[in-house]
Amino acid sequence: MEKVTTPDTPAPAALQRNAGTLERVFERILWNSRFIVLLGVIFGALSAVVLFIAGSLEIFTVLVEYLHVTESHLTHEDILIAIIGAVDFYLIGLVLLIFSFGIYELFISELDIARNHEGIGNILEVASLDDLKNKIIKVIIMVLIVSFFQRILTMEFTTSIDMLAMAISIGVICIGVYFLGRHNL
Repeated sequence: MEKVTTPDTPAPAALQRNAGTLERVFERILWNSRFIVLLGVIFGALSAVVLFIAGSLEIFTVLVEYLHVTESHLTHEDILIAIIGAVDFYLIGLVLLIFSFGIYELFISELDIARNHEGIGNILEVASLDDLKNKIIKVIIMVLIVSFFQRILTMEFTTSIDMLAMAISIGVICIGVYFLGRHNL
């Protein structure tokens, strides 16, 4: 029995062509939607720049105040707290840079210019989301350690238990850093 097509019903080949075209258009749109990560790349990099400027201004302010001899001269503790705060800004800026480079490489394209510079490319090279996560985790742990150190400088110790708690905290951080380096996250 022969199949009869009427003017109202399209031929099967035409349906397949339309479905194939629709599928290709949808796949192209879906694939190009990955460019939305450029917002994260751009704003992550801009945030890193802001943090690096803020850290530099923090150090510059301490330097100016330290060199300016007045009655409100900075103590060594004030200088350390400000510089450690600046280092904290730098480390968080690094997290944002690593994140920006990583999502760019994973979703858009490899950074060819980074691969042309020996020694630098491997720092920013990201092979997978797990690799990106591990690099970010390492820097975040360093941020936490620096922040902890900054808090210790401002603590007032009233009892021997306060000193013991601080010593235990530092010991736990050291053990964690040891295992982090040994495990090679």
